[in-house]
Amino acid sequence: MPNKLNQRLDEALQALRSRGRPDQLDAMARFGLTGDGRLGLTVPTLRTLAREFGRDHELALALWDSGIPDAQILAGMVAEPARLTVAQMDHWVAGMRAWDVCDQACLNAFVKSPLAWDAIPRWAVRGPEFEKRAGFALLAVAAVHQKARPDADFLARLPLIEAAAGDDRNFVKKAVNWALRQIGKRSPGLCEQALTVAERLCLREGRSARWIGNDARRELSRRAT
Repeated sequence: MPNKLNQRLDEALQALRSRGRPDQLDAMARFGLTGDGRLGLTVPTLRTLAREFGRDHELALALWDSGIPDAQILAGMVAEPARLTVAQMDHWVAGMRAWDVCDQACLNAFVKSPLAWDAIPRWAVRGPEFEKRAGFALLAVAAVHQKARPDADFLARLPLIEAAAGDDRNFVKKAVNWALRQIGKRSPGLCEQALTVAERLCLREGRSARWIGNDARRELSRRAT
């Protein structure tokens, strides 16, 4: 690692540690905010640090490789999405150990990358819980933030939701549900199609599929009336 980057990384890690809240870690863990070395920073604090450090892709990659969840969230905030490669995105996804790290990476970095859309089906069929969650979290975030993408693209992703609805792991099923609801809220046409999927899921035998279907139907039905 070049000396300048080494110094920049040391500065960032020192800034993170100085703002740590170890007294909050037990409470955070009850909400699934876990991971070895977590420091307990809030997202607003991380956003403040991201503004101080600015966009710095090399720093982002180094922060991610520290393995500290707070540093990994900061990595997504200072990354340069246009410079992300397929290998880098896959590496990040493989290193996720908490749902907030996953979701913040999708929101702050991945969704802004031109590689994002093709990553969704690749991750949606992964085995590990947070890798699979990343596929659906990214789909949900794309439904909100990729305004110019045609509805037909999201319609083509609905089969991924039905295929994964039987996965009863908590952080997978919640992301699948999130993606279905966000697609349905994108437009009246997609709302109708998402409701049709939700109705089918309600009739499935698996508890996870029924929960996803019922929850999505409850929210989207209000929008359809």
